[in-house]
Amino acid sequence: MKGTILLADDEREIRDSLTMVLKDEGYQCTSVSDGQEALNALEKDDYDILITDINMPRVGGMEVLDEAVKISPQTLVVLITAYASVETAVRALRKGASDYLLKPLEFDEVIVRINHLMRHKQLALENKLLRKEVDRAFNVSSMIGQSQAMKSVFEMIKRVSAANTTVLITGASGTGKELVARAIHANSGRALKPFVPVNCGAIPENLYESEFFGYKKGAFTGAAGNHDGHFKSADNGTIFLDEIGELPEHMQVKLLRVIQEKEIKPLGSEASFTVDVRILAATNKDLAQEVEKGTFRRDLYYRLNIVEITLPTLQERKEDIPLFVDHFIQKYNAELKRAVKGVDNQTMKAMLQYEWKGQVRELENIIERAVLLCRGDFITLKDLPPMVQTSTDGTNNSPENLGEALERYEHEHLLQILESAEWNRAEAARRLGIDASTLYRKMVRLKIAEPKK
Repeated sequence: MKGTILLADDEREIRDSLTMVLKDEGYQCTSVSDGQEALNALEKDDYDILITDINMPRVGGMEVLDEAVKISPQTLVVLITAYASVETAVRALRKGASDYLLKPLEFDEVIVRINHLMRHKQLALENKLLRKEVDRAFNVSSMIGQSQAMKSVFEMIKRVSAANTTVLITGASGTGKELVARAIHANSGRALKPFVPVNCGAIPENLYESEFFGYKKGAFTGAAGNHDGHFKSADNGTIFLDEIGELPEHMQVKLLRVIQEKEIKPLGSEASFTVDVRILAATNKDLAQEVEKGTFRRDLYYRLNIVEITLPTLQERKEDIPLFVDHFIQKYNAELKRAVKGVDNQTMKAMLQYEWKGQVRELENIIERAVLLCRGDFITLKDLPPMVQTSTDGTNNSPENLGEALERYEHEHLLQILESAEWNRAEAARRLGIDASTLYRKMVRLKIAEPKK
């Protein structure tokens, strides 16, 4: 079945003939003799398309249109009129009609119009579902983190997503740089276009140009056909250049030219091709330092670093660790068909004290392992690798209560930042990513006072 159609016309001959044609085309068709019956039918059932005559007793087609957009806004409305009046058609379209047909009806034209509307409706639905799926997977609001550091990252993602600006995402390996890139893409106007991730550190030296810009058949030995390359594949979408610091100098020059000219030239081609691609780049290196060392071009660095988003380490956002633990337990319960409820206090204390050098990626791997090994309702220390178990030995008098452990960490972290800022509260608040009044309230709550000189 192609779809459901409601047909309203007071002329029986038109109703019967049009119903027969539409059914032959594969549509499920319901017919009624006036506008009121059409409105009653819309209130009872869902229809993809409503075809209604304008001139009918009791309730006319324009009144049906007015009510239909309220009763069933997802139903497309097509009006039939015997008057070849441009004014009538324009007025109907302005009121929300999707199309209009003129009497006497040409059934071939009716089928073409209805099929076109149905394809449009299905495509719109598919796009809506796809957008929902994209948003579900990569919407900023669904990303994990309640720490102030991550709230600042989320805010920056929202602010840069709508533009086409090049963004440089920095942070240690495992902090989630690709997730940030995907979130920017998913919240942009390019969300339904391609997102092409490229690991610049994984491409052999002699294949960079062909991988980035593609090649024509016969361009080199082994080029048996045409190849688009990453930039052509990302046309109208987003390309994510991970590990951009690994890009060799000759490719840095070519990438700079692509950014400036918005053109690529495949190997073996005489012509250049325009591409519309947003570039997001990521690195765990200090590119400014690489520029000073002469290993990264200064002009390319400034082109890439129009906006920089720096991801905090897990050590800098320990209050988010319980959120990650819960998230990964749910994830691997589903994947491994387990029913782990959580972790006990001693285990959470060990995770809060452990130095996560592998960042979120390391935490995820350890939770996956723990869910697999856990034999009770809760993950315990024995389910963790030895290096995490030994991060707590009971000699530091750390509290077992999770709230107390987090509060102690917050106290130590604020004290450390205040001391490093020489007790300049404005500077400490800036480093913490909070305002001065929030810092003051935290100092009062945690009983932190500036030492007397």
